[in-house]
Amino acid sequence: MRKYFIQTLAMSFLFIVIIIGFTIDIKAANIKEQLNPYSNKQLLGNVASINLTPDLSMKFALGGYGSRMSKPAEAVHDRIWAKALVLKEGDKKYAIVTLDVLGLPPNVKPQLVETLASYGWNMENIMLLPSHSHTSFDMPALNDKNNLNSPQIGIFQPELLEYVINALSNLIREADKNLQPVKIGTSSILINNMNRNRRGDPDVDNELTVTRIDHLDGTPMTALVNWTAHPTFMSGSDMWVSGGWPGYVQRELEQWIGGGVTVMYYNGAEGDQSPIGKSAGSHYEKAEIYGRDLAIKVLEVYQNTKTKSNISFEYNYNTLDLPARKVHPSFMETGGEEYNLTPEALDAVLKVMSPEKTNIGALRIGELLIIGAPGELAAGLGLQIKNQLKEAGIKHPVIGGLANEWISYILSADQYNNGAGYESSVSFYGDGLGKVIVDGMLETSIPLTE
Repeated sequence: MRKYFIQTLAMSFLFIVIIIGFTIDIKAANIKEQLNPYSNKQLLGNVASINLTPDLSMKFALGGYGSRMSKPAEAVHDRIWAKALVLKEGDKKYAIVTLDVLGLPPNVKPQLVETLASYGWNMENIMLLPSHSHTSFDMPALNDKNNLNSPQIGIFQPELLEYVINALSNLIREADKNLQPVKIGTSSILINNMNRNRRGDPDVDNELTVTRIDHLDGTPMTALVNWTAHPTFMSGSDMWVSGGWPGYVQRELEQWIGGGVTVMYYNGAEGDQSPIGKSAGSHYEKAEIYGRDLAIKVLEVYQNTKTKSNISFEYNYNTLDLPARKVHPSFMETGGEEYNLTPEALDAVLKVMSPEKTNIGALRIGELLIIGAPGELAAGLGLQIKNQLKEAGIKHPVIGGLANEWISYILSADQYNNGAGYESSVSFYGDGLGKVIVDGMLETSIPLTE
């Protein structure tokens, strides 16, 4: 009898210990939740901006036109900016960076990531999205492999590269602070008569996509604006720094929306897409009018977009081998004339400037899926990708044009072989490049549709 009593007492004591331990664990969890009220499934975000305009004393060249012969910018018409949105959920975080610049050579992102590695950033969780402004600093001026010393191609400026890397590193680290819970929503509309296919092909991507990111109390944080067209109202003779019409879109919306909102523009598959502008006194005025007209459209979409907090947040990343670099047969008729190069000289240029591999990143935020294109993708290829993603269940797929690096124009085999004018001559990987990039973009983004 005594034996059974002792066993019963021991079991009772063990049960009490388990109950006490369980209670302590609950209290500890509650205390931890009070100290950190955001659960691992709570999507957090923050945004930061930085004036990216170099001082004119740096004598940096404007990019986009070989006819400028790497002459330095003469004045600043309007400042160029870089903006970063950081999103975080549990151990996952991602940075979208928009820049009012022409594009980025392949060395910039790896060097940027090197400065940020100790903060948890890598090649996979950052996407850099240049607007493609033709009145911002020159892309080859940032390429540390550019030893060509050619005014038409662009001359490497080490101090400019250092300036840009430092600015972007500081920007991302600033956006990665004080993250707060966010609500996000995305809407799209079709807009007629604001862009066209400049090669006369039937493909035009006239879809405007706006993503609204608010604090939980409804105050605005960020608006992402995706619209597909070249920022090319300014010509090679315009030597003042400007963000072009994308700069005007962002400034107008930030004033109209108010509340400290940061508006971030990113381009689409703009390889053969041009804006349709109105007459004006100067190229800068033409860009301003276009930017304001587009901002009016964006504002209406933004105001009608509903946000919610429980949304999917995933990203994916792949590395692709590119086809062999190749000089297009029509190069001397178009690009060769602009850049004053022979086919033999261009072959040397490609070995220095064009990578053998590229990277594809994709990000899903709720109903939005951004899939990066590492260059100037033709609209028809972009629409092909967007349509397949819509069929897979993504309501708002968009192309992030010129993402992370510029490798060349990216065309279909038919466009490349049958002459898409300037675009085909500045496509540097033969007629198979379009298929390689499209397949890679779909391979990277399709897993995010599940």
